[in-house]
Amino acid sequence: MTVTTFATMGTVVSLRGATPEAAAAVRAVFAGYDHRYSLYDPASVLSRIAAGSLRLPDAPAQVRDVYALALEWRDRTGGAFTPHRPDGVVDLSGVVKALAVRDAGAVLDGCADDWMISAGGDVLVRGRHRPDDPWSVGVVDPERRDTVIGVVRLDGSRRSVCTSGTAERGEHVWRRSTPVFVQATVIADDVVTADVLATAIVAGDEDDLRRLTADGAVDVLASAVDGTVWATPGAAGVVGSTIPPTGGGGESASSASSA
Repeated sequence: MTVTTFATMGTVVSLRGATPEAAAAVRAVFAGYDHRYSLYDPASVLSRIAAGSLRLPDAPAQVRDVYALALEWRDRTGGAFTPHRPDGVVDLSGVVKALAVRDAGAVLDGCADDWMISAGGDVLVRGRHRPDDPWSVGVVDPERRDTVIGVVRLDGSRRSVCTSGTAERGEHVWRRSTPVFVQATVIADDVVTADVLATAIVAGDEDDLRRLTADGAVDVLASAVDGTVWATPGAAGVVGSTIPPTGGGGESASSASSA
């Protein structure tokens, strides 16, 4: 299967199963998001808003819609996820990469039945890697980056795996409490949901994890600062463990450890 890689949004995107024409279209999708929302490009819409040369109400409707989506996620996560940096700057990086992945997936849907997009911890797939083999995504140990603590097999409706953490980029997540988790991997149907919730769990605490997974719509594998691995029932098999359900959202501490 053809593999294409390119750098964008401060990370590397890897495509599997894309034709050259589709890969070029995917690059254009990411470039468009980067041009509008990068805070490292002084000409971007978001940089102009941060600099005070453009008012948010006067920004293009597309940007205002993304901001509204980020505010919706802030409310849905009880503030664990937020589009506002501690200094008050509007930063939409918590949703725009996943939106770019989502839109890139729509491009690939038009040209292939089996494909994978991987972009800085966000993975979205369609179909299968091989006829009898689903797409698989390894979950890396946050303490030992050369070690995989589990493998997620994306079969059925679950199409996306997103991981947020501090192992590679340091403390870039805006936490609202004393750090509880150093990494969270979310398995979901939708890449935006997976990405936002992964960030929200790392930014929050055990109560946030329970609340955000209570409806069973996503599966989560989270590594705590003490080395304990927490998992929802649907993700327990990822670390090769059987984890009995508890109260709340059904998460419990696993006997597996990342230390």
